[in-house]
Amino acid sequence: MEFNLENPLENFHDLPNSQCVSSLFLIESDHIPPLNYFHSLKSNEFDASVRSDFISLISQLSCNFDPFVTYLAINYLDRFLANQGILQPKPWANKLIAVTCFSLAIKMLKTEYSATDVQALLNHSDGGFIFETQTIQRMEALVLGALHWRMRSITPFSFIPYFINLFRLDDITLKVLKDRASEIILKSQKDIKVLEFKPSIVAASSLLYASHELFPFQYPGFLGTISDCSYVNKESVVECYNVIQDIAKEEYESMFNVNSSSGTPVNVLDENFLSLESEKTNGTNVTPTKRRKI
Repeated sequence: MEFNLENPLENFHDLPNSQCVSSLFLIESDHIPPLNYFHSLKSNEFDASVRSDFISLISQLSCNFDPFVTYLAINYLDRFLANQGILQPKPWANKLIAVTCFSLAIKMLKTEYSATDVQALLNHSDGGFIFETQTIQRMEALVLGALHWRMRSITPFSFIPYFINLFRLDDITLKVLKDRASEIILKSQKDIKVLEFKPSIVAASSLLYASHELFPFQYPGFLGTISDCSYVNKESVVECYNVIQDIAKEEYESMFNVNSSSGTPVNVLDENFLSLESEKTNGTNVTPTKRRKI
């Protein structure tokens, strides 16, 4: 069965809807690196730099493939590095790890691919180190062991259908919102700050940011729907939203080469969440959530 990031569980459609959703939220933490990996990258510029080098290698290998291949390969990479640790970089070892994560991802998403196909692809790439098929297969076994053979990764894309169906949108609006949220998720993966959050939180925050960007008049309704969802922690959504907002801001500045003005207005998500909480507590004072500096 070909793997789909939106449908990570093999028997997903055979379960009652409520049980499917509960299962995703229950086991999502098994498919992400532990928090100590995030803290290590956050506090160690060298480790963060090595991760960036790995991601660059994977991006070069997968540039002609579906972006979901890159996303899944980086998911495997982060989980592998969290398990094995980041050692002194060696060019050939780094390339082998990147090739292996890419190989596993493309075989999961494109079931017709084999290690031989990956090796043939490398032979037509930009040169550098060329690995034998057996070498890639041995490294695949090492990565699979480190990941406990959990290859059907639960990612933010696994939660997009659940959250977006709560909004009850027409097909056109749904597609536009889903596409923009997916784009945000893809672009934010490279930023280590996103590693602090569970996939479901990244999905909810990305949808909220996309909705505020594309449909500002409908945004309060989207926000209320997410805030009423029992599966998500609202404080985590606010923090993740702030991170995604910063990533998007950097993206826009890079695109238009415009320096951000000093003095940032109060975050719209903070304001709205506080407003919702105030209404629900009938006037009880609520302490504002401070924006985290990461």
